[in-house]
Amino acid sequence: MAKGLVKRSEDYSQWYNDLVKKADLAENSAVRGCMVIKPYGFSIWEKIQRGLDDMFKATGHTNAYFPLFIPKSYLSREADHVEGFAKECAVVTHYRLKVDENGGGLIVDPEAKLEEELIVRPTSETVIWSTYKNWIQSYRDLPLLVNQWANVVRWEMRTRLFLRTSEFLWQEGHTAHATKDEALIETRQMLDVYATFAEEFMAIPVLKGLKTESEKFAGAEDTYCIETLMQDGKALQAGTSHFLGQNFAKAFDVKFLDREGQLNFVWGTSWGVSTRLMGALVMAHSDDEGLVVPPKLAPIQVVIVPIFKNEDQRDAIAEKVNPIIKQLQDSGISVKFDNRDTQKPGWKFAEYELKGVPVRLAIGPNDLENGTIEVARRDTKEKQLWELNDQLAIRISNLLDEIQSNLYEKALKFREINTHEADSYSKFKDILESKGGFIYAHWDGTTETEERIKEETKATIRCIPIEVKATPGHCMVTGKPSKQMVVFAKAY
Repeated sequence: MAKGLVKRSEDYSQWYNDLVKKADLAENSAVRGCMVIKPYGFSIWEKIQRGLDDMFKATGHTNAYFPLFIPKSYLSREADHVEGFAKECAVVTHYRLKVDENGGGLIVDPEAKLEEELIVRPTSETVIWSTYKNWIQSYRDLPLLVNQWANVVRWEMRTRLFLRTSEFLWQEGHTAHATKDEALIETRQMLDVYATFAEEFMAIPVLKGLKTESEKFAGAEDTYCIETLMQDGKALQAGTSHFLGQNFAKAFDVKFLDREGQLNFVWGTSWGVSTRLMGALVMAHSDDEGLVVPPKLAPIQVVIVPIFKNEDQRDAIAEKVNPIIKQLQDSGISVKFDNRDTQKPGWKFAEYELKGVPVRLAIGPNDLENGTIEVARRDTKEKQLWELNDQLAIRISNLLDEIQSNLYEKALKFREINTHEADSYSKFKDILESKGGFIYAHWDGTTETEERIKEETKATIRCIPIEVKATPGHCMVTGKPSKQMVVFAKAY
């Protein structure tokens, strides 16, 4: 099987694009800027959904669904929000087509103009808070903890599969609270949920931090984020959690009677991750041979490839393998027995390596005689001969745990090696060009300095870290006092 992948060291961008397509994750659609998520890719996304959804429900959240279309006037109610999203909005102006009398096919019916244009959902704060006004009357209705799995549209001119497309899939949580403290606790709790999921399921270490004023979500008072480092030394924002204060409650007049009978505006949060996580998964672990998928997110955790020359050998192997399959499935392991006779074993090995299946088992006539099976792990490409016995399922389960842990440790080591400090602007530029990665440096806290650095180096402040002790210093650019170091990087 010719994989045809460019090496990461030669062209990382092309390697990524080729891998997403050749591993059957996604492809460009007939609609410009949009993508088709193929069955194998969607199977991984379903595992991401399932893992996150379980975590949301464990923290008291329930799912709902809100309209795809948002009245234009809703978006206009929160000034920062509309300014932040206005340039990305797709707008519906008419509700009907008709046949062109001059033979031009279907045209927009000029008589079917909407009284008010509708915005195709770029995010749902406005339509949800307009709904919350009807749901919330007193403190007894709070907290309101709602999540939505949906698609959104943010018009993009330069797109890239999973990382930036005009339409993408995501979840967006929207919660309402009686007090500021409750909303702040919720904001940080959901940031921690995202960080736990990224590290324990995706095997990707994250930095938790606060976005700067210019980088925060439009309409939020504070935006928290998790930042990850990809193998090319660029950062990828993997999730955000926003403290909305009372901004949207005031915009949509959402008030409640507190325990003392006073009428107050509620406090809000919103938080989300998207199919961008798929891009992070590809770029954090995969290699020149194809995908490397952490076992917890792998659609197929174990593939068994029989090696046979005739039907008798195939049947004999199948008879031996069937109990193994049952043992694995009973242990909660997803397994595929690929006994197709249309492809040779070597072709199958390459296919499952490309798709990142964590463990491959191969068994042939000699193995039947010797009571052995070949076990190959995708992360290290190591192969071993194991005995065929009733301990096989336990050993494979332990191996999957080992692979999951190894992928995280490998990614963590990569991040540590590619994390630097810069005490001067010249050193900062040198590190950025020669090494990349995360760069800790002092910044004077002004938007002017932040913009200057961005314009001159293309690096942005990824976050103000919240788990690193603040050490005062001086801005690497202006020399002005700085409360603590922030994290810079070039980013997707």
